[in-house]
Amino acid sequence: MKTKLADFTVGEKGRVTGFEKSGKSYRQKLMAMGMIKGTEFTVTRMAPLGDPVEIEVLGFNLSLRKEESAALIVEG
Repeated sequence: MKTKLADFTVGEKGRVTGFEKSGKSYRQKLMAMGMIKGTEFTVTRMAPLGDPVEIEVLGFNLSLRKEESAALIVEG
């Protein structure tokens, strides 16, 4: 079971299960973009060094930097 978005590969599907306590500064921003508990996503692109990562969520593509994606707890 994967718990970080950085562990996913292109084409893999996952679901948001929560937020890291250390990611409080990004939590509201992520929630405003639809990344709430239970939201499913698909990784569509990943930069060569892993920053940023693009996911498809709720019918749109969203690019997240490492700091932002580290605030999410996900499962695959």
